[in-house]
Amino acid sequence: MSRTARVERITKETKVLVEIDLDGTGVAEISTGVGFYDHMLHQIARHGGFDLTVRTVGDLEIDAHHTMEDTALALGAAVDQALGDKAGIRRYGSATVPMDEVLVRAAVDLSGRPYVVHDEPPLAPYIGPVYPTSMTRHIWESFGQAARITLHVDVLRAARPGGHPDAHHVVEAQFKAVSRALREATAVDPTAGGAIPSTKGAL
Repeated sequence: MSRTARVERITKETKVLVEIDLDGTGVAEISTGVGFYDHMLHQIARHGGFDLTVRTVGDLEIDAHHTMEDTALALGAAVDQALGDKAGIRRYGSATVPMDEVLVRAAVDLSGRPYVVHDEPPLAPYIGPVYPTSMTRHIWESFGQAARITLHVDVLRAARPGGHPDAHHVVEAQFKAVSRALREATAVDPTAGGAIPSTKGAL
């Protein structure tokens, strides 16, 4: 069974195309115009084991908000579409990922009920010239709503003693942890016999 999706999202502010194969090998073609965001979306492909194409053209002459938000919404919708009725999947996934001084935990339930909890320390306002760190929470909220998943992302440790959090490490560790959790949750469970993993019979 093919677990792929193609989502286009076109507004007066952005034009987004996302294609995903949940059973890929981590191949990615990413272009949003926001360099650090592209780098983070590459993490989702590589550490999620997904083949992923993202092409976004947005109103970057205003700021990066619409570009990042609409890309996250389209990506979430693509994950939801590719999962279909979710028969035979593991449903739950979690990962704890270190990145030097940073430690992040992510937990995912492909529940059909969007709910996002995000906890990170205060960070420098920008990574690179365009990526506002205040958007990371909004990315997870937008992605989680569109994917219809429960998502918890917690930064457990963020700085060396006496030092300040490295925003690059804090955000990248989040993307890697979420990707690894998604990889586990979307995986086919060989013991499930193709059943939907819920006593309700639907997710």
